[in-house]
Amino acid sequence: QIFEQVLSELEPLCLAEQDFISKFFKLQQHQNMSASMTEEDVDGSSLSRQHSSGSLLPVSSEKDMIRQMMIKIFRCIEPELNNLIALGDKIDSFNSLYMLVKMSHHVWTAQNVDPASFLSTTLGNVLVTVKRNFDKCISNQIRQMEEVKISKKSKVGILPFVAEFEEFAGLAESIFKNAERRGDLDKAYTKLIRGVFVNVEKVANESQKTPRDVVMMENFHHIFATLSRLKISCLEAEKKEAKQKYTDHLQSYVIYSLGQPLEKLNHFFEGVEARVAQGIREEEVSYQLAFNKQELRKVIKEYPGKEVKKGLDNLYKKVVWHSMQDEFIRQYKHFEGLIARCYPGSGVTMEFTIQDILDYCSSIAQSH
Repeated sequence: QIFEQVLSELEPLCLAEQDFISKFFKLQQHQNMSASMTEEDVDGSSLSRQHSSGSLLPVSSEKDMIRQMMIKIFRCIEPELNNLIALGDKIDSFNSLYMLVKMSHHVWTAQNVDPASFLSTTLGNVLVTVKRNFDKCISNQIRQMEEVKISKKSKVGILPFVAEFEEFAGLAESIFKNAERRGDLDKAYTKLIRGVFVNVEKVANESQKTPRDVVMMENFHHIFATLSRLKISCLEAEKKEAKQKYTDHLQSYVIYSLGQPLEKLNHFFEGVEARVAQGIREEEVSYQLAFNKQELRKVIKEYPGKEVKKGLDNLYKKVVWHSMQDEFIRQYKHFEGLIARCYPGSGVTMEFTIQDILDYCSSIAQSH
């Protein structure tokens, strides 16, 4: 707000002074003057003397004269604006977003009035500094992503730079709404999101306490949610990519994890399927010693309802819970199908039902 106030008050002040100089020295009468004048010569007294004596003013044009006089009067503006910009950048590098938008707008306005004026030139010079700070802000964020170190003893959740990208994007979208410099932001987004993607994968590969699939799944779910909420058009492809990565690692994690609460049951039925794949007819599998009805009953007995619920409870993760339920039910139906086909008429069934699974999942979700 201070930055905008300074620019808003500076603009009419400069224009008013420029208008005063033009009228006071009646410069519109001297548009055909061709001699040059050094900056040191351009001051009020010399102009007044030359004008009163009727001699030609030694400047190449009226605009050059006005600009030279404005430089003499307002030579402090550019360094002072740069000092203000440096202070804002020091307080928070994200201030460069706001300053880029505001400064660009004022440069655009000044150039529409007179592209060669003192105000246009000065603000244009300062805009270069602001843009440099904006670029530095983006580069620093990418560098910080690359330097992130995760403790070997700590579990990995949403990574700091993923949360920071969300903060940056939310702020940027509010600042750059309908701004002239949208192209600069879109270029920055492209650099940042690639940095986020690459470094999420890097951390996931290095993580020791948290499975790689979990790191990938949780962070890309967060990225996808952020991009979906903000609707950043230049990142549509990255939004789809984030969703695909999230989905792939979710599926991988769910399949891997659900082997744990029903581990022995999984191994048993993997053996059944292996025998069928070798050419044994499904209804004859029960005659195999390792896979007869007694062995089936024995392994099923190890998974009463309370044990299944306990296993599911240990797996609870909010972001994947519905997928966990769906996959668990799919596995349950798959096992039931194998029992029906490979052990027909045996009367052997699981010790829990689909309704039990739904009840367990509901209870677990409510308790977390």
